[in-house]
Amino acid sequence: MTFADPRGYFPDFYHNPAIRSLATTSRWTVSGQIGEINSDDPEKEPTRKAPIDIRHLLEGCNPGCRHVGPLRGAWAIDEQCLLTLDELSTRLPAAANCAFYLRAATNGLIVIDIEKTCPPEIAQQLLALPGILYTEESMSGLGYHFVAPLPANFSAFPIGAGKRKLQEEHGWYEILIDHWCTFTRRPVAADVLAHARSTAVIEPEFASVADLYASLAEKAKASAQVAAVRTSVEIPEIPHASTIIAKARLRAQRRLKTLDDFHGDYSRWEFSVLGTLYREMLSPLIQFSGQTGYSQNDRAWLLYQAAVEELPHRPKHNERRNNRPFLLDRAAAMVASQHAK
Repeated sequence: MTFADPRGYFPDFYHNPAIRSLATTSRWTVSGQIGEINSDDPEKEPTRKAPIDIRHLLEGCNPGCRHVGPLRGAWAIDEQCLLTLDELSTRLPAAANCAFYLRAATNGLIVIDIEKTCPPEIAQQLLALPGILYTEESMSGLGYHFVAPLPANFSAFPIGAGKRKLQEEHGWYEILIDHWCTFTRRPVAADVLAHARSTAVIEPEFASVADLYASLAEKAKASAQVAAVRTSVEIPEIPHASTIIAKARLRAQRRLKTLDDFHGDYSRWEFSVLGTLYREMLSPLIQFSGQTGYSQNDRAWLLYQAAVEELPHRPKHNERRNNRPFLLDRAAAMVASQHAK
């Protein structure tokens, strides 16, 4: 069966300058159902909607595949399993949606997702925001997706800027910052936009995208557990560090899970590896604790170094979260959660 070029069906999407600025980056795929339902017990193996490894879908399974069902999740945010928008449009023209992994600080854009539960008067105000570069209907047809320039005050709220998304307290809308965005490509009708702008209140709660961002970013807080583990800027001098790291990695080898165990979800897999490494690190930590104590800062840095050696590098690791390297922040989160237990 031959499908028409989607660029002809959705010109507002494919020709939009903001979308075109993202089009050449290999972070595009489609959102699909991962896993398969057990016909005897539908609750035993539930499916979940997630961005898929589009290259794997197009090229087919290999003998080493262990995933359930015909699809597996996108396990990397680059060309290893994703495509450019033009490649996606050409190779999968019948796709029902397009999904893109947004990195606001890099792409210079944010996405505002307005839920169908948002009160009409608030949705109207948001529809009237100036400076929006692209608007579309959500999957339900009752919500909206906006693409807007990175607000000028983005860096003024470092905790907010470090979040994956910022959500309004009632869940009515959210700003996506470092997150998957699924596009329907269905534009908001011109008369709907015109009505929103003509009926806008004289003194709206948000006069700009920057105001909207500030209202959410100023309330953002670092995770209580993660914030409790404060880490030094530089690697501290830790007695027996190399021995502890080597023993932890050796003991963990037979217990480490694979990406396929998490249906290609890279973040969940990495956190699982951190957990296994930390559990296997506890024995050597106890072994040497009679000679010196190990603070939570020491433990986070030890776990971080073990993770850097164990995990394959990906661009995400170059980023910072809570003012420290991404993997160090994840290590601090693991130390904090285990300490809480």
